[in-house]
Order: sequence, then structure tokens, then C-alpha cells
Amino acid sequence: MATEGLTELEDEAWRGFLMSHERIWRQIEADLAPFGVSSTEYSVLALLGEAGRRGIRLSELAEQRMMSTAGLSRLADRLEQRGLVERCRVATDGRGYELTLTPAGRSLLRKAWKQQRAGIRRLFLDKLSDDQLRALAGAWESLAEPDSGES
Repeated sequence: MATEGLTELEDEAWRGFLMSHERIWRQIEADLAPFGVSSTEYSVLALLGEAGRRGIRLSELAEQRMMSTAGLSRLADRLEQRGLVERCRVATDGRGYELTLTPAGRSLLRKAWKQQRAGIRRLFLDKLSDDQLRALAGAWESLAEPDSGES
């Protein structure tokens, strides 16, 4: 039976997205557990890895990760205490902070990326045809546009 206000197809698509997301997310979390990082922490480390040795401003990283600056700052505190990231004042204006990976952070990221890549392939990519992947990529592009009610 469809959710009130949704057609059967809409309900099937919505519930399928929610169930698949939850199942895949839980398994990815479990795959990352031996490295001592959550998927949120891993995603921040991965963005820092992409930024390279120059690092990235905390506010920019929060925006890319779709987190509040305060929330990302607390997460950065935890990663810094574990020796995975380093925080320093932005040289150009001295007001903000930049985060960079430490050698330990880069090492953990390299190891965790192998596990993450294998999990993405096993749980998601290998289960879809190229046509299905193209259709999903198009759907995600449509959904990436901010809604007029979003802030």
C-alpha cells in the first residue's frame, strides 16, 4: 500500500531510496570501523585528501560537507586530538582556520580508501548496469539543485 499522497510508483521509488541508502550506509560504516573512523569523519578526511597539502578553510569544508561550521569544528577537534589533521590560521587574513591532513591522516586515508572503494563497488556499482548508473547520475543531478525553500 502506497504512502498517503504518493502514487504506488512514487512510494516504491522513495522507499527504495531510503532502504537502499540505509543498508549501504550501515555496511560502509561497518567497513570503516576497523580504521576507527565513522563515514562522516572519513568524508572529511577524503575532502582534505583531495585538497592536498595546501589544506582547506574550515568554513569551506563545512559547506562542502553540508555541515554547520560549529559541527565541523567539533569534528575537527576530535580528528586533531587523534593526530589525523592539523589546524592553523589562514595565512592571508588570519581570521579563519585551515585544516590539512597530517602524515598519520594521509596514511589512514590511503588504507581506508581501499576499503571504501571496494565497498562502493560491492554494494552499489556492481549491482547496476551502465544504463542504470547513467539514469541515477541524471537523477542525482536533478536533485542536487537547491529547492526554492532551502536556505
